[in-house]
Amino acid sequence: MKKLLTVLLALTLVGTMFAGGQQEDKGDQPLKIVLLVKSLGNGFFEAVADGGVEAAAELGNVESIYMGPSSATAEGQIDIIETLIAQRVDGIAISANDRDALIPVTKKAMAAGIQVISFDSGIAAGGRTIDLIPSVSELIGRQQVQLIAELTDYKGQVAVLSATSQATNQNAWIEWMYEEIKDPKYKDMELVEVVYGDDAADKSYREAVGLMQKYPNLSGIISPTTVGVLAASKAIEDENMKGKVQITGLGLPSEMQHYVENGTCGQMALWNPVDLGYTSTMILEALITEKVAGNEGDMIKVGRMGDVKVGTDGVTVMGTPFVFNKENIATYAAMF
Repeated sequence: MKKLLTVLLALTLVGTMFAGGQQEDKGDQPLKIVLLVKSLGNGFFEAVADGGVEAAAELGNVESIYMGPSSATAEGQIDIIETLIAQRVDGIAISANDRDALIPVTKKAMAAGIQVISFDSGIAAGGRTIDLIPSVSELIGRQQVQLIAELTDYKGQVAVLSATSQATNQNAWIEWMYEEIKDPKYKDMELVEVVYGDDAADKSYREAVGLMQKYPNLSGIISPTTVGVLAASKAIEDENMKGKVQITGLGLPSEMQHYVENGTCGQMALWNPVDLGYTSTMILEALITEKVAGNEGDMIKVGRMGDVKVGTDGVTVMGTPFVFNKENIATYAAMF
């Protein structure tokens, strides 16, 4: 889907949105909600924009505007936000290039009556009302075990190919994998080992081969890293283990399309950028129309995504990562 507006087109809004420095009564005019991304020309963020358009069409009272600097800099985003303050838009959802550098200008926007939230790459508390994060460690870790269990028919030895041993997020996900596999439904499964590919393609490949050699009865590999899951998929294919050793993890559709379509990787997950744009737009509309204030404990209805709860410091979790398989991989591979 082509985007509604670029930065240059958005500049034409000034004359219609205010006169003499005072915001006009908008009457039946749609709410102007801006999705301000890290940079233009990025397929991931173009998919975010598609989600914003979808939400706007569903809500009926919103115009979704897609904007971003030409390069991923805080300075570029600051310049755009200054323009949006002058234009008196109603809300801005920002994937920040710098967690702290945007705070002065987003505070200025909020003081001007503009609702500001962040998503995907957050702004620190004080510079926005809500920070929408794609998922949390528990959901990610538990889901990885669920996905490999479905592929292995809940049987056999499984191993984890992680990034680095010091990766905080990876280690947190793995802790939840160990917790999830304690469930009695996994009684015929065993998590035998965690190895580390250091997020290097060649080392990840060697580690995957090593796992298959060390465990002749290995039934599956979990690799919650885009580098690792791609390398492990190639290793399984090269070792003629497709169908014998299953693979899942967190992968980019554009990189993994071949392996998903040929059955090497039956399914994998990652946060869906379409859902990020959709959910961000729904949240902003609810804030602008005062359905919610964005206080801790508030529940916000976000259409097909259900309800999200505002947590401490405004942090809000979208949900479990999106699952990619043969049925949908081509669509998303064209996006990111």
